[in-house]
Amino acid sequence: MNDLKSTRLKDFDYSSSGVYFITICTNDMKCCLSVVGDGALDVPQIKLSEYGRIIENEILKMNGIYDNLNVDYYVIMPNHVHLLLVVSNAHTKGTSRAPSPTNSVVARYVSTLKRMTNQKCGVDIWQRSYYDHIIRNEEDYLYHIQYIEENPRKWIIGKDEYYA
Repeated sequence: MNDLKSTRLKDFDYSSSGVYFITICTNDMKCCLSVVGDGALDVPQIKLSEYGRIIENEILKMNGIYDNLNVDYYVIMPNHVHLLLVVSNAHTKGTSRAPSPTNSVVARYVSTLKRMTNQKCGVDIWQRSYYDHIIRNEEDYLYHIQYIEENPRKWIIGKDEYYA
C-alpha cells in the first residue's frame, strides 16, 4: 500500500513558466553527497563526495542541454539537494488542461537528474519522491536563495531539518 501523500498543489499547471524550489533526499537520508565543515572566516565549506561531484556535473550539464530549464541556484548537502529550477516557455501548445504533476516539466527534470546520477554513481541514491514549492513572487524567490545559502551553516549547528 502506498501511504505517500501528494505535496503537489491541486490544479496547478506544473508545466507553466515559473521558478520551483526543489528538495531531493537520499535513500534512508544517508549522508553520501558531501561533508559540511567550518571554513575560513567562519564560512561553512562543503566538500563534495564522488557522488556529490557527479550530481553537480549533471546539474551543470543539464543546464546546457535544456533551453527552457535552468537551475538558478543549488546546494548539495550531505543527504539532500536544494535547487531553484527556472522553467520558461514550457507550456505545450494545443493543450487545454494542466498536466498532472507527475507528467510535468519539473517532474521530468527531477526524474532525469535522478536517473542520470544513479547510472553514473552505479547505485540508487535517491528517495522515491521529492519536495517542491512554487515560487510565488520576488520576496519568495529571495527567501529561498537565502535558505539555500544558510543551509550549510544550519547543518553545522544541527538545525537543518534533514540533519542526520
